[in-house]
Amino acid sequence: MLATPPLPHNSSASSEALDGEGEDQSLDPVGSVSSTDSAPSDDYLRLQQRLLLATLIVSALAVLITAVVFDLHIASSLLVGAMAGLLYLRLLARSVGKLGNGAKKVGKTQLLVPVVLVLASARLPQLELLPALLGFLLYKPALILQVLLDS
Repeated sequence: MLATPPLPHNSSASSEALDGEGEDQSLDPVGSVSSTDSAPSDDYLRLQQRLLLATLIVSALAVLITAVVFDLHIASSLLVGAMAGLLYLRLLARSVGKLGNGAKKVGKTQLLVPVVLVLASARLPQLELLPALLGFLLYKPALILQVLLDS
């Protein structure tokens, strides 16, 4: 089983700690700054918003580059896939957010998104399969980018 270090908290919290302002903060054993006043759900919501924003930015850049290099038909397929990836990430985050509130495991509704995307690309002649699938997977580079920016 792979073990990953915990993601650092909000970067503004560390700058407030340097200024001596903000909430009462302590250092965990791992060395990251944790806030004693903020709830873990608030930290998770901020992380979720940053991930969605990073995915949106990466997707917008990819669609613009694709529109310039290729054509609008392929760029529109990439855009549809990217929107499906955003929906998938949002549904997954919502399902993970419910884990502590009585849910024992992650729901499976988000798995319908790639299935519907593949079926739609098979049925609709305006939608290309490969660009749509690549657009769907654009949330992964955004996740990697977010981890690199947080470390």
